[in-house]
Amino acid sequence: MIAPPDREPSAVTELPHPWFLDERERRFEGRSLVREQPWTDGNHVEALVHGDTYFARLAAELETLAPGDLLCLADWRGDDDEELTDSGPTLATVLTTLTRRGVDVRGLLWRSHPKGLGFNEEEQTELARIVSAAGGTVVLDERVRRAGSHHQKLVVVHRPDDPDADVAFVGGIDLCHGRRDDVAHLGDPQAEHLDRRYGERAPWHDVHAMVAGPAVAQLLETFRERWNDPTPVERRSSPLGWVRMRKARQGTVRTPIPLIGHAPAAHGTHAVQVLRTYPAKRPGYPFAPKGERTIAAFYRKALARASSLLYIEDQYFWSREVGEALGRALRRNPDLHVIVVVPRFPDRDGVITGPAHRMGQHRTLTMVHEAGGDRVAVYDIENEQGTPIYVHAKVVVIDDEVALLGSDNLNRRSWTHDSELSIAVVDDERDDRAPSDPGGRGDGARRFARSLRLELEREHLGSTEDADPSPTATFARWRERASALDAWHTSGRTGPRPPGRVRPHRLEPVAWWQRIYAIPLYHLLIDPDGRPGRLTHTARSSARER
Repeated sequence: MIAPPDREPSAVTELPHPWFLDERERRFEGRSLVREQPWTDGNHVEALVHGDTYFARLAAELETLAPGDLLCLADWRGDDDEELTDSGPTLATVLTTLTRRGVDVRGLLWRSHPKGLGFNEEEQTELARIVSAAGGTVVLDERVRRAGSHHQKLVVVHRPDDPDADVAFVGGIDLCHGRRDDVAHLGDPQAEHLDRRYGERAPWHDVHAMVAGPAVAQLLETFRERWNDPTPVERRSSPLGWVRMRKARQGTVRTPIPLIGHAPAAHGTHAVQVLRTYPAKRPGYPFAPKGERTIAAFYRKALARASSLLYIEDQYFWSREVGEALGRALRRNPDLHVIVVVPRFPDRDGVITGPAHRMGQHRTLTMVHEAGGDRVAVYDIENEQGTPIYVHAKVVVIDDEVALLGSDNLNRRSWTHDSELSIAVVDDERDDRAPSDPGGRGDGARRFARSLRLELEREHLGSTEDADPSPTATFARWRERASALDAWHTSGRTGPRPPGRVRPHRLEPVAWWQRIYAIPLYHLLIDPDGRPGRLTHTARSSARER
């Protein structure tokens, strides 16, 4: 919750920042206090690698809340019985305990669709019912574009008596089954059932972040904008919508969250830019009547600056827009290398959706490889038992200078169609390990971005300490470890298993007859476009001209 600039001093850096979007680049129709404040300095961001790490930190933080404090939760999915640690408590127990303690608990869960369609509406409804019965308010939010979802994953803790202690959790991890895996990657005991090749207890790789400092106010304002939107959260003209609201004990009028002007004081050395996606829809969001696409805008600007090493972990990695942006970066910068980590198989690789998923990734990988050749390497990962690990993380590190973490995937749906929330982080503290300026612009490697990339590398390559962080050495190291593990599998797994978890990513082909239905399914449901009609038409025309 941020006071308007003329009512409260701004925490924004006065000089333009080369990675972040400036005020003009963040301008979309409608007034949003988040967009009016381009970025904040003086934050402390901690990367929380693995669901087990995130859930434990979240449970510990929530335990400190006192009567009168405010807890805001926005998620794509929430399971009432998901245990936050090995010994509990469950998510529903935590939220109801806080409500009875006098904490103001408010939640926005995407309403989703019935389990018979492969979704989780029943789980969302049950969590909303339990918390609302205890005195909190969890809303099933269906204010989305058709075939869309609310994909933001955000928890904000606000302490009115001590706002400097406010914190937020933002990233890629939902509060539900399957996510509470750890570094061993044996899967969440409360498993998410994916494609059978992931096993009965699917290993799950994911990343979240804990934020302290002025950026927390912008994240809280993101929740407040959605919460105070007067548009009904469900289509009340629909009898089914009325039943859903009754089951969840969900009223049609919610108590608005007032504007709170005091942002937390500086906590560290991290500059943070809050980035979002909202689609164009009817009725529009009051704060973004024709949508917001600052995530896509950031990627286009940042990828154009990339010059040495682009490290990506992504759940999907598809769409023409992504392939074009990466292709331009690779052609523009002949020294740029790209490492991508994706799941080995789609989460549900069935006869209907599987071909559409694979086709989208095939097309994007072809575009990127054509532009970068052997400067592009794509991997998937497995645990020491040989079970594939499902990559759900959404992390990008560019030139060891800037890192992006959040809910958005590298695809058109996340860039235009669903609600998404991410943060870009630039550390004021430089990393002096050679090369100290891999981008060659004089900006220098930054501690947060490089440390995050090397932490992920240590896990994936089976290393115990940081190795040479230079782009060429990094690229060669990944290729060597992946080739060794792949050769071990090819030889029948004879001899000791080589260290590491990475293998070259090989997509199964899509048959010609599958393309007949996969192409329209991909464009209509898998990776739709959420921009206003005139922008969608312009993008299609430009693609035909190319």
